[in-house]
Amino acid sequence: MADILEPELADYVERLTSPHEPLLAELSEETARSLGSEGMLSGPVAGRLLELLVWFGRPRRVLEIGTFSGHSALAMAAALPEGGRIDTCELDPERAAVAQRYFDRSPHGSRITLHIGPALATIATLDGEFDLVFIDANKEGYVDYYEAVLPLLTERGLIVADNTLWSGTVVEGEGPIVRFNEHVAADPRTVQVVLSVRDGMTLIRRT
Repeated sequence: MADILEPELADYVERLTSPHEPLLAELSEETARSLGSEGMLSGPVAGRLLELLVWFGRPRRVLEIGTFSGHSALAMAAALPEGGRIDTCELDPERAAVAQRYFDRSPHGSRITLHIGPALATIATLDGEFDLVFIDANKEGYVDYYEAVLPLLTERGLIVADNTLWSGTVVEGEGPIVRFNEHVAADPRTVQVVLSVRDGMTLIRRT
């Protein structure tokens, strides 16, 4: 994942954003060391944005599609209201094992339920509605994830989709993220805004 911002400006944004909690900083280091693909981590800026959205919206139920090593789930869990819960979906057992170890170490980890397997199959087994859905998994599946969760949103529910600028390549007009962005933009059921946070994050609500 390439930076959208110039490196100096990206460093400035991160420096003035509240830093990682120590456990999340440790998780980031272990992810880079043991799993690689550290660019897939939410990081301190996107992580803090997710935390603030949870703090502001006070969702009772959160669904995350794509756990990776657990950074974003832990960032959101820290701001959940009393009784709030997160269901997070991860296909890869190795990544899920790392995430679960850190969930077990966190004071907020008991609020997170980790589901291993295809996300769409997991979603089909979950009852009820969700106040917040975070999509950050297989990019080819973004449209399917969106269609699966949109009917499950509460009246004031929010979808957050990550990587929606895809290192700036979306301007070339090809690829799964472009298809997702155009699909959402053309959907009369929703209102959305694309934010240039890190690799792009789109906030979506129902009309």
